[in-house]
Amino acid sequence: MTDITPELLLKAYAYGVFPMAKSRDDEKVFWVQPKLRGVIPLHQFHASRSLRKTLRKELFAVTIDTAFEQVLDYCAETKPGRPETWINAKIVELFTSLHHAGLAHSVEVWRDGELVGGLYGLAMGAAFFGESMFSRITDGSKVALCHLVGIMKQGGFVLLDTQFITDHLARFGAIEIPQKDYLAQLSLALSQHADFGSPLPQRELDAVLFSHDTTQIS
Repeated sequence: MTDITPELLLKAYAYGVFPMAKSRDDEKVFWVQPKLRGVIPLHQFHASRSLRKTLRKELFAVTIDTAFEQVLDYCAETKPGRPETWINAKIVELFTSLHHAGLAHSVEVWRDGELVGGLYGLAMGAAFFGESMFSRITDGSKVALCHLVGIMKQGGFVLLDTQFITDHLARFGAIEIPQKDYLAQLSLALSQHADFGSPLPQRELDAVLFSHDTTQIS
């Protein structure tokens, strides 16, 4: 198999293809291009009332790109209910290189100085390819996802690719779209420019994420 370089990886993502491994200890990587692709339409993103209350309590500190390798390591951990992970040493190596190049980003969620949640992914044009997330405390990964969407909306992104959908992501508005539709959205997103900025203050996050929602939360 041809050695996968960061440059080859970027070309693959531009064609709608991404890498996975069978397990953390497997040295090989294989390419995936789902017939149905998971995406979160940014204008349809929503969060539960309880999560919005949690956000407004400002219990967590949120940063970007301050602990990228630690986020990767936590995302690659096995845990009860997930005895294997698709993130192997090669994928860690590739995304670490892309992070140093300013293309791969992490969102970190902290509580009392401890990293308790986060996610990472790849930004290209106005597309963000979400790779994985983790949580070591209730709502840790959910807070990270909310801030990711806030950053994306503020920065002009138009496509949030989740690759596949889970029940967890579906609660935030994730849907499956046919490969043809995904590739059309991807082409449009890659033709545009977006900025992956900083986490928004809570008041701004509320306005960016939920200004369209008239539901009142006490």
